[in-house]
Amino acid sequence: MPFPETHPALQRALDERGYDNPTPVQKAVLDVAAEGRDLLVSAQTGSGKTVAFGLAMADTLLGGAEHFGPAGPPLAVIIAPTRELAMQVTRELTWLYAPAGGRIVSCIGGMDARREARALQLGAHIVVGTPGRLCDHQSRGRLDMSDLRVVVLDEADEMLDLGFRDELEQLLDAMPKTRRTLLFSATIAKEIASLARRYQNDAVRIDTLSGAKQHADIEYRAVVADARELIPAVVNVLRYTDSQTTMVFCATREMVRHMQAALVERGFSSVALSGELGQNERTRAIDSLRKGQANVCVATDVAARGIDIPALALVVHATLPTDPATLLHRSGRTGRAGRKGVCVLMVPMSQRRRAERLMQGAKITATWSGVPTAAEIRASDARRLLADPVLNQDVAEADSELVGQLVEGRSSEQLAAALLQMYRARLPAPENVRHITPDAPRPVRERPERDGSPRPPRESYGSGEPGAWFAMNVGRQEKADPKWLIPLICRLGGVRKADIGAIRINDTQTLFEITPESTEKFRSCIAAIENDEVQISPASAPAGGPPRRSGPPRGGRPFAPRKPGGAGRPGGFGGPPRGGASSRKRPPRA
Repeated sequence: MPFPETHPALQRALDERGYDNPTPVQKAVLDVAAEGRDLLVSAQTGSGKTVAFGLAMADTLLGGAEHFGPAGPPLAVIIAPTRELAMQVTRELTWLYAPAGGRIVSCIGGMDARREARALQLGAHIVVGTPGRLCDHQSRGRLDMSDLRVVVLDEADEMLDLGFRDELEQLLDAMPKTRRTLLFSATIAKEIASLARRYQNDAVRIDTLSGAKQHADIEYRAVVADARELIPAVVNVLRYTDSQTTMVFCATREMVRHMQAALVERGFSSVALSGELGQNERTRAIDSLRKGQANVCVATDVAARGIDIPALALVVHATLPTDPATLLHRSGRTGRAGRKGVCVLMVPMSQRRRAERLMQGAKITATWSGVPTAAEIRASDARRLLADPVLNQDVAEADSELVGQLVEGRSSEQLAAALLQMYRARLPAPENVRHITPDAPRPVRERPERDGSPRPPRESYGSGEPGAWFAMNVGRQEKADPKWLIPLICRLGGVRKADIGAIRINDTQTLFEITPESTEKFRSCIAAIENDEVQISPASAPAGGPPRRSGPPRGGRPFAPRKPGGAGRPGGFGGPPRGGASSRKRPPRA
């Protein structure tokens, strides 16, 4: 299907790039009914939105002219939620408007603001930027929007999710009322509709998602794994799939560091993306993926927003996303613009129901399986080797002499064995992991019969090893109470109530115990706690041995005794002072 009537200058750019068939969103914005009007467009990531709004605003910017005039105050401003997306939009619009002589300037947080200011002073036809940096230039008088004809809000739902509403309103209020406003969003939620009513005039509503299956070009797989063997399980998934480029999502920065280091140690060419990296480091990591210098990117959700890597064929959710929207956003890094992709969810057996609810909410269906075994990986390697086109190539004239020397005095079996050995040597070794079938029953912890004998000491619980102790910087002075301490520990440490053992609350800190099985995961999670949150650090076991029980065990573990002399006070340890709950201070915000 050829492109609808497009501005001649942009048509030349499309022809040079080999764009023959428009995507649904590109065809919709070029419809006659949408010409010159405000647009409210819902389209998923990877659907060709950047080229779509580049085509949609061409007539408004160029009119009947083949080329732009001298660059001055910008004629169009594109606002994107993240640095990576803003840079991607800049790259796309640069080639699209190159035949028309368009000058594109980017204003992105984390980059040199003085260099951007000089570029704006020299003039631009189109400015692309993130909300914060654009607001900064506008407030300082560097961004003159008096001649503005078009503004584009790209992925507006993400900008609101990231808290940029004030910046958006500041920019939109400063723009001429006569401009066109093109708003693109994956979903048209209540806040997006409110923004559209306030800043758009009689907008044409374009919905390319109605009746469409979510990410139809993505094959979803759910892999049941042992939670204690997450990294070996991810290694086997990567080896079995053998994607040219893969993105692995983790929940925390610490987990990103741990996962990426483990993959590099096993022979993968891997880079990491997290919020702690500077913009130059992030740019280098993404460039190495695009150039094929690395084939695995380990990232957090926020760090991966707006990334577009054309060769990305596999997405692995090393930790389950928090909600269906995050699941779809992560998965949308692959299967873009008509390409096929695979999405794998690593599902610990205890989280299977949660994974099923996530996929139900996202309206997707996955194929369930266990972690690929070493034998399955070797069989997959053999299929790929036998199907490699290099085996059917003719011998190049320059190599014929060396080929003759290799064949002379060696059997075909020897040459094939040597080829196989060299082929395997460049591949990371498969891991030996516990294979759990999807229909395996969840393990049930047996409770011993109570025969009146005394309960065994704390050290004999679980694996037979004592748990690890940690300290939290809140105590009786902050009215510490297990009622809110336990949920806080679970949230910050990624553990369950049953993983928390004894708790002792002192005046200025709280000591608590984590079961041996959950200690490593707990350490990884607390390492990513932001500075303004409650701080947790490793601690030594308190003197005096395990505390006696003072009531029903919480989470299957005994707690510390009440404060001496505190019997009868509500709330147990460090409960509210006499005088009722009205004098209780709020717990610190985590």
